[in-house]
Amino acid sequence: MGDFNQSVVFDAIRRSSDGRSRVELVAATGLSAQTISNVVRRLLDGDLVVEAGKASSGPGKPRTLLRLNPAGAYAAGVHIDPAVMTFVVLDLEGSVVAHARRRTPIANDPRLVMSSIQDGLDRLIADSGVRREKVVGLGVAAPGPIDVERGTIVDPPHLLGWHRVPLRDALAESTGLPVLVDKDVTAAAVAEMWTGGANGVGSFVFFYLGTGIGAGLVLDDEVVRGASGNAGEIGHIVVDPGGAVCSCGLHGCIAATCTPQALVTEAERLGVLADTRLRSGAHDVDLRFTALCDLAAAGDAGARQILERSSARTAKAVAVLADLLDVDRVVFGGPFWQRFRPYHLERIPALLDELSVTRSIRRVQVVGTSAGEDVGAVGAACLVLERTLGPSAARLMLDA
Repeated sequence: MGDFNQSVVFDAIRRSSDGRSRVELVAATGLSAQTISNVVRRLLDGDLVVEAGKASSGPGKPRTLLRLNPAGAYAAGVHIDPAVMTFVVLDLEGSVVAHARRRTPIANDPRLVMSSIQDGLDRLIADSGVRREKVVGLGVAAPGPIDVERGTIVDPPHLLGWHRVPLRDALAESTGLPVLVDKDVTAAAVAEMWTGGANGVGSFVFFYLGTGIGAGLVLDDEVVRGASGNAGEIGHIVVDPGGAVCSCGLHGCIAATCTPQALVTEAERLGVLADTRLRSGAHDVDLRFTALCDLAAAGDAGARQILERSSARTAKAVAVLADLLDVDRVVFGGPFWQRFRPYHLERIPALLDELSVTRSIRRVQVVGTSAGEDVGAVGAACLVLERTLGPSAARLMLDA
């Protein structure tokens, strides 16, 4: 219970931009003054918070404010996408102090990818100026499915050859850091909770747009991971019954109609992009999708129609999730978000208003991520901060 109380107090301080006094922490947490005093002492001794001046709210002695010490600890994160790997180092406030990107080496060779992760991480920490002993752990965001208990990657559809790869243990051995592995969509949702301000509060769906499409789920400020840790697999929601055949055998699943590869294929079929039929790797799809978006931005009607149809299909999937979970908002993000952004934000809010069963009660917000373009890697590092310092029902059960 003591560890849970400490995480509750730490979180109450973290969520206050102006800092909080001990008296305010008693009111905010419901803990006794003595418990607050003991917990604050531990946080100060651990260099996690600092006393940051006085504040007066009326008669009586001014109160000492407590704020996070950004340099008290750091977390590293890496996001593995089949096309690009992103690395970050975060301070205790969740601010990025260093980041880097590199092309994912042959994505179907796990050993080559893990070697590149170790090298990229070592270089980033050295360049950041952060002492390595201040880095409390490494978070890794990867495409699912994931065996969270064992830290293994189990046959993700966009990483062929990754059959039960022991990613967590291999990276812990090579980097010397504690390692957490989670799904990229879950990591993105955690990033929004830690760094997204009002976007990351309450209940929301993080709609992840990468090489694949998925959803990170947060209900009442708690991440929903599911029984096996693989919640958020939404690829087989049917959004266009007359659409392309999916690998599952159905027509018009979102995975077969709205991913960058699906849109590139559609553009080639319609003659908007030249059908070279030469390569279809993740890097090539990335380049081709960028070319499609560039055409649309330049006024090509065919390219724009393809992206607008994608927005309309995506809106149907968003409506299913929003109705099922009754969330406050839908947050879009991921490696391809900026290219989708003009079309999704233009069309999806109005379409969601039409499709939502709760439209007569309230509107579901549709927003872009506040966590930035590196949301996957930021989320991976935030996983470390969340597991180490954040309050959760799971922590309470374990400590009880």
